[in-house]
Amino acid sequence: MDLGLQGQTAIITGGASGIGAATAALLRDEGARTVIWDLKKPADTSGDFISADISSSESVARAWNESETILGPIDIVVHCAAIGSGYFGFPYTNVPLSAWSKVLDVNILGMANLAQVAGPAMSQRRRGTMVFLSSVAGQIGSPTDPPYSASKAANINFAQCMAKDLAPFNVRVNSVCPGMVKTPLNESVWRAWNDQQPADQKTSYDEWADDKIRKVVPLGRWQKAEDIAAMIVFLCSNKASEITGQTINVDGGCVMHW
Repeated sequence: MDLGLQGQTAIITGGASGIGAATAALLRDEGARTVIWDLKKPADTSGDFISADISSSESVARAWNESETILGPIDIVVHCAAIGSGYFGFPYTNVPLSAWSKVLDVNILGMANLAQVAGPAMSQRRRGTMVFLSSVAGQIGSPTDPPYSASKAANINFAQCMAKDLAPFNVRVNSVCPGMVKTPLNESVWRAWNDQQPADQKTSYDEWADDKIRKVVPLGRWQKAEDIAAMIVFLCSNKASEITGQTINVDGGCVMHW
């Protein structure tokens, strides 16, 4: 299917690895020109790269200007950059208050910093689309990492606010929520859990994740970074021209709204 993305310009935050990297690769396959924002340079040297700290409004504004210098006007923004607290938060009191601020700075204020430059620029040109990577944890109150879950719920809500504000300017905004994907962030959740277990109850990452998948994912399998990227890229395309303000789960059926 030709998604009509040939020649489109795209920023992918957190694009050095995981879902962000898969999305950048698929956008390039569809003919889009990409620039990755991240703190570290990606192993894949395709496309352009800008070092950016999304928790800094100054860094985001600088990176946006550099991106427009490289690519011209930006048509697509995919925001994947996020962090977890590094604690297994069940109960939530296991997470020290000091761990909350960094997660909220990156995951919520980072989104706000990006929206502050992307929204006005796209509105002025009366075109553009943004996709924000959230999580099923933002919908079900997952106790695994409460700061992360809370921040992802905020991402969903703010994306809906943006979608309403920007719709009159022909700018679309959506969220995509992955389920169980093998990413460094997902593995860090296991590590934080495993560190708290008695010696006789420790387990490998694969054993822990496979058990969790059997319990919570009806399709009974991992979702791949490429699965999430496929939905993101579709939402960026003209094939999704009537979709805005939506939260799309790519989770093997983990979250079902009745």
